[in-house]
Amino acid sequence: MELAHYSDFAVRLVNTEEPARGKDSLASVEVIKELFGPASQMARRVTEADLPRFRAVRTRLRAVFTLADEGDHTGAVDLLNSLLLEFPVSPQISGHDILDENGRPRWHMHLADHSSNATTGYAAICAMGLAFHLTEFGADRLGLCQAPPCRNAYLDTSTNRSRRYCSDRCATRANVAAYRARKRLEADRPDRTGLTAENSQESVTPGDR
Repeated sequence: MELAHYSDFAVRLVNTEEPARGKDSLASVEVIKELFGPASQMARRVTEADLPRFRAVRTRLRAVFTLADEGDHTGAVDLLNSLLLEFPVSPQISGHDILDENGRPRWHMHLADHSSNATTGYAAICAMGLAFHLTEFGADRLGLCQAPPCRNAYLDTSTNRSRRYCSDRCATRANVAAYRARKRLEADRPDRTGLTAENSQESVTPGDR
């Protein structure tokens, strides 16, 4: 379903914070405007008052990803439903800006903006996008990066539901760390091959030789 692409808005917002590293890039009106993208009308209404409101919504969205990642799909859905109730949307058919090869409108679903402020509009888009993504692909498609200390949110679109990292960079870093850990373990493990052979010789009595 095409409305599932709105779930990317949720990922963008959640990943403005890196809790394990103590980093938070959601520190200015300009950052919020970038989350909307250059073509959004809502971005023009962003004010300083939206900063704490965006952070509050971000906390709730991260909780959705966290519960889904931990396998508590019912809990994730309950939180998402609470966001949908608080931030409703108005779906509309649009097509005036996209034409087919014959010059006719390519009709598609669009989330109309009738929100009172920028936070309300953005939260509505996030909640509806995640809802469509979850119901179409499954709650286990919402995850948090397994390469510590990253924990960025991601949407698993792999064919075999195998994604574990938010990016190729984190996947490579995790694989390198695992490889080095194996090498350290091998280096620390005593070489018992010679010792075993020596013990075997000593255990044989002269009469047995």
